[in-house]
Amino acid sequence: MGRIFVSAGHGGIESGGIPDPGAVAGGTTEAQQMILLRDLIVPDLRSRGYEVFSVPDTLSLRDTVAWINARARQGDVAIEIHADAFTNPNARGASAFYVANNAERKRHAETVLLALIRRLPQLPSRGAKPDTATGVGRLAFCRDISIPSLLLEVGFLTNPEDRALIINRRRDMAAGIADGLAAWSQDVSGNAPPELTYPSVGIRINDRDYPERGILINNNSYIPTDLVDRLNIDISQDPDIRLVQYRGIVYVKAVELRDFNVSVGWDNDTRSVVLKTVSAICPGTIDRIMGHGNTSEVQLIVFLKSANENALSDFPDLPKLYREESAIEGVNYDIAFAQMCLETNFLRFGGDVKPSQNNFSGLGAIGGGAQGATFPSARIGVRAQVQHLKAYASQEPLVLDLVDPRFGFVRRGVAPLVDQLSGRWAADPEYGKKILAIIRRLYESAGIL
Repeated sequence: MGRIFVSAGHGGIESGGIPDPGAVAGGTTEAQQMILLRDLIVPDLRSRGYEVFSVPDTLSLRDTVAWINARARQGDVAIEIHADAFTNPNARGASAFYVANNAERKRHAETVLLALIRRLPQLPSRGAKPDTATGVGRLAFCRDISIPSLLLEVGFLTNPEDRALIINRRRDMAAGIADGLAAWSQDVSGNAPPELTYPSVGIRINDRDYPERGILINNNSYIPTDLVDRLNIDISQDPDIRLVQYRGIVYVKAVELRDFNVSVGWDNDTRSVVLKTVSAICPGTIDRIMGHGNTSEVQLIVFLKSANENALSDFPDLPKLYREESAIEGVNYDIAFAQMCLETNFLRFGGDVKPSQNNFSGLGAIGGGAQGATFPSARIGVRAQVQHLKAYASQEPLVLDLVDPRFGFVRRGVAPLVDQLSGRWAADPEYGKKILAIIRRLYESAGIL
């Protein structure tokens, strides 16, 4: 069976060491969107049994061609995905480009394009076109690669309707492209992929066995999406959730449900995925910075030591300090504690801030070896973090004297939710999500989620 090479257009390093963003429109770039799309196409094809190569994002076009040619063999195919751009905002639709005067490659381009349009009928087709129809008159990706290759324009990033499909219907777009690549690969190599078989696993919900079975893919549990519907969870609005179709049933990775406040575990004795929807936590409060924690001091200790056995050797009273200092200011101590776990890598430190600084949240640390803020004791370090959280989450005055050196720089009450700390407390756009992921792990370990 032939292999499939998938390249995301742009994103490589131009001359002068500058990354190539491709088209820029609507607050996003072609490189960013094509990488996200490619990262859905590749696992989709692999789940169908194909061997797939993902071309590194840092390569220029010339290096991409060389990278593929160094690995390609007879029966393989290659595709690069792009998003078009045009000064006319009304221009829209998908096109597939092939090397000119090659009837077989034209047929393959039509196959891939038709598969995409079948999944996204809202996307107009601009047809299969020879590479001589482009502004440059030739496409290196179509001409210089030693195996059959196509360049697919999935739409116009400069058109609001196409851009909305690229961003919001990314999973459907990826599935359509994967359909086309599968058909093209089979036609070129003459071989269909072997039928995949996955072991079945049991499903237990709130201590009761569910009659339908799940499957195990790469040691990850997947459950039928019909079950998700019965749990009153709507996953259709999350473009990052991966679905797998197997023997006529659509499955979702069980761990993805954690974002919907479902506890996900595993019972090795019965080989069952264990789901819990009954929670002691009030819905809608898990991500509110101002509020009460739900764990005990012992549960915080157990969780911290499970992640780092030596975590409390230097700070034995830290869980107690978080509960006490957070309660004084009305901050959810579980959130403050989880933030500490993220910032210090469960008290391993290793970054700019040293343990001796008693700085558990990166306050004042600006990277590049800068030391950041230093506090005289662990309690004062925790107090400063709690005060900084309160600055972001509330307009209420502090109860204790100010120790947070950056309190006055915060616009009070601008971030009442954990996810709103992203881009504020830290530049990482996933900062809040990472804290919430630790909170869910904490609650699962404590048996309260």
